[in-house]
Amino acid sequence: MSKNENIIIVGGGLCGSLLALRLGQRGYTVDVFEKRPDLRKTDISAGRSINLAFSDRGIKAMKLVGVLDKVMPLCIPMNGRMLHDIEGKTILAPYSGREYEYINSISRGGLNALLLDEAEALNNVTIYFNHKCTSVDFENGIAHFYKYENKQNFEKEATAIFGTDGAGSAMRKSYYLEKKFLFSFSQNYLTHGYKELSILPTKEGGYKTYKNALHIWARGDFMLIALPNLDGSFTVTLFLSFESGEYNFNNLTSKERVIKFFETYFKDALALMPNLVDDFFENPTSALGTVKCSPWHYKGNTILMGDAAHAIVPFYGQGMNASFEDVVEFDKVLDKHEGDLSNGKTGWETVFKEYERSRKKDTDAIADLAIDNFSEMKDHVNSDIFREKRKLEMALEKEFPNDYSSKYSLVTFNEKISYHKAMTRGRAQDKAILNMIADKVITTSDGMTKEELRKILKKVIIETEGIIDEDTIAKTMHH
Repeated sequence: MSKNENIIIVGGGLCGSLLALRLGQRGYTVDVFEKRPDLRKTDISAGRSINLAFSDRGIKAMKLVGVLDKVMPLCIPMNGRMLHDIEGKTILAPYSGREYEYINSISRGGLNALLLDEAEALNNVTIYFNHKCTSVDFENGIAHFYKYENKQNFEKEATAIFGTDGAGSAMRKSYYLEKKFLFSFSQNYLTHGYKELSILPTKEGGYKTYKNALHIWARGDFMLIALPNLDGSFTVTLFLSFESGEYNFNNLTSKERVIKFFETYFKDALALMPNLVDDFFENPTSALGTVKCSPWHYKGNTILMGDAAHAIVPFYGQGMNASFEDVVEFDKVLDKHEGDLSNGKTGWETVFKEYERSRKKDTDAIADLAIDNFSEMKDHVNSDIFREKRKLEMALEKEFPNDYSSKYSLVTFNEKISYHKAMTRGRAQDKAILNMIADKVITTSDGMTKEELRKILKKVIIETEGIIDEDTIAKTMHH
């Protein structure tokens, strides 16, 4: 095929910049249009998560484009969840029984800037900032833009247009509004929203609390989390209902009330946050939602990727990792079909179809898991049976690193297993263990021998397989 075909990518965020880099490396001529200013020259973090959890699926993508050695210095390892109780006592709950498995806190801006630099360094990739996509004529492969600098509208034609323009995607809006084909779309909001706050560094530039963990203050109906930054600060996020409960975003309207709320529920965090009131009233409160839609592509002309195709809530730390994995999976399909692309649109249609067919069930799975994890983080981390399950899983992972992985490990650290398989097996394991603990089929205690653990593992495996089989049979009958 002639690689001089031009590709347009709408959106230069994390997914768009990685996709541009990869397609550029493959020899395509790529134009990226981003509506915001160049984040390398201006600070535009307003209301966006400042740091994100970066784990094995994201790492796999960085290896694909050859930049992992540049990304790792931007990372702070988090070995577990530091759970803060209401008295301010803490306990570190590791993410895995395997020492080498941990997640990383990384700056969204830092990573995005690095990917933009790498993509721009290729002579076949051009990035335009301050260009807002107003609509996409997907029938003819033409994208319409508004250029902020001279207030002009213009259009550009391309062989293929990729929409990586996030949860509020302009291209997805065009699919939806044009009604040219049957397009399904759902957007479900949680009744909770979030607000970014911060713990500033010490005067010496150090960390005010333990650096290598994701801190969680779980309080049933709401919670606070904190992730470390390289400059000694922590980005703190409050997840709280908009209108229910004694304290909610709608009634936290005075300085006194905000302080009272924190004194009551997050006393130890408040002590580290003299800047709380300023942050609270300066930073926006944002909604949390899940976007699912189909189809992602229209013929061989256009396709949605990343959050534009499947935005998820942040409770599994997989939003960015899932978008990065999109690029890895798309790259595999390109490897397989690159020869077909010489037939122009029909070739791209083959690629888009196959990519969506193999990827959609995985992005649906991680969306559902992220909602599950919301309940787990704000409620269950404090429940006894849940803690007993976690303790047992840690012990199994430690003793039998090759034979057992918790649901969290399957999703976060097993990048060779698809999200859908990780969800199916993980949910079945959870059900098996919780049932057997509740029915006293298995009892756990500190200092169990390897032999005792092996017997438990055997029971867990048999029970898990039984549940997976039952679910499979139920699904087949249902269809």
